[in-house]
Amino acid sequence: MAKITFINQSGEKRTVEAPDGSSVMEAAVRNDVPGIDADCGGACSCATCHVYVDEAWVEAVGGPEPMEEDMLDFAYDVRPNSRLSCQIAIRPELDGLVVQTPERQG
Repeated sequence: MAKITFINQSGEKRTVEAPDGSSVMEAAVRNDVPGIDADCGGACSCATCHVYVDEAWVEAVGGPEPMEEDMLDFAYDVRPNSRLSCQIAIRPELDGLVVQTPERQG
């Protein structure tokens, strides 16, 4: 089990718990975290679960695989620390992970 803190563009924080083996996106959806739409249900095919990984966690989380990199091309305001939350698997060393949800486009 790991705690994940989601921060929205207004700076509001929301911490949820997620079981090991699940994804950051699944934790967000289960806990109704705003800004994580997850239209494809975690299939890495829509980019609606885009998050910014806090700089302190970038190394622990790791970088995107090629398929995820391709999908990030469809996300709004992509940055070097952008990831699709459906592709971040929860594991014990990610306990305390902090991610920010992007500003909503449109």
